[in-house]
Amino acid sequence: MKPSLQAGLTGTTQLAVDRERSIDFMGDAARVYATPMLLRDIEHGCRDLLLPHLESGEDSVGTRVELDHLAATPLGFLVTLNIRVSAVDGRAVTFEVEGSDGVDTICRCKHQRFVADVKKTEARILAKRQKAGA
Repeated sequence: MKPSLQAGLTGTTQLAVDRERSIDFMGDAARVYATPMLLRDIEHGCRDLLLPHLESGEDSVGTRVELDHLAATPLGFLVTLNIRVSAVDGRAVTFEVEGSDGVDTICRCKHQRFVADVKKTEARILAKRQKAGA
């Protein structure tokens, strides 16, 4: 991790709610931003904010999420995710995220990521596969 990784860093992600991001089980008239896709977008936004502050060979993995999905966002709306690093504790990084669709605050989230060495992670996964006989 670079010394630039500090609490207080901020970033913004904007995206349109397209069909891939929406639920389909209530019909086209009720297509709205799906919670699992919102979570995916939050994770990607947090990772994107983190990446410039990591060393070569480092990346991050999500370890915890507390997500309140507060309002439905219809298909085609533009969503803005405002992301802030609220704490850095060793390799653990905590983010606070608030999302808006231009009409409502659609979510509040606390997300934690762990900065990992990619090669060490690959070795641990390989060892686990071998242990499982896979």
